[in-house]
Amino acid sequence: MRGRSTTPFDHLVVGLGNPGKEYAGTRHNVGQQVVSLLAERHGAAMKGGRDNALVGEARFGPPGTDAPRVVLAFPLTYMNESGLAVRSLVRRYGIDDAAKLVIVHDELDLEPTTVRVKVGGGLAGHNGLRSIVQHLGTQDFVRVRIGVGKPPSKERGAGHVLSKLPTRQRELFDVAVQEAADAVELIVAESPDAAMRRFNTKRVPEA
Repeated sequence: MRGRSTTPFDHLVVGLGNPGKEYAGTRHNVGQQVVSLLAERHGAAMKGGRDNALVGEARFGPPGTDAPRVVLAFPLTYMNESGLAVRSLVRRYGIDDAAKLVIVHDELDLEPTTVRVKVGGGLAGHNGLRSIVQHLGTQDFVRVRIGVGKPPSKERGAGHVLSKLPTRQRELFDVAVQEAADAVELIVAESPDAAMRRFNTKRVPEA
């Protein structure tokens, strides 16, 4: 991972999902919701650009301080081509270490509304992660994972992640999105290990 920016940023946070109103509020787009919440919290205006993504820049800390500089992004490619946008953003913002890249995404292998943090590891069949690994040549980036649960059968997998959430689950997922945003902030302020200690032992509410 070799950056090309003359002013490297401290972190790049990417929320995965599919573009378009028809995908808003689906399980597959919880990563996008986390990035949107972080942009709101830190006053980052998300704008389209040359990187096939909506991008915002912010400092995660009090105004006027030497707080970490963070790029927030949501790829405008479809999920299975997320790596195109991520590779371009990594180069432009000088992200030269996989530990500075945080990917927020849904995960079938976790119970609904579970928030977990990990560094590296397998891809759990996630097409967005697979694309990122293919384009970056590493899987050692940080992941903030939001569980969406498994579908009743493999054949219904696409329908499961692309469907809108029921009202009661929506309320629980709103809380999970807030917790995932908190996890990203802790990763930036301290470390992935600190976020893992805090979030990987939390109990999950009944969905």
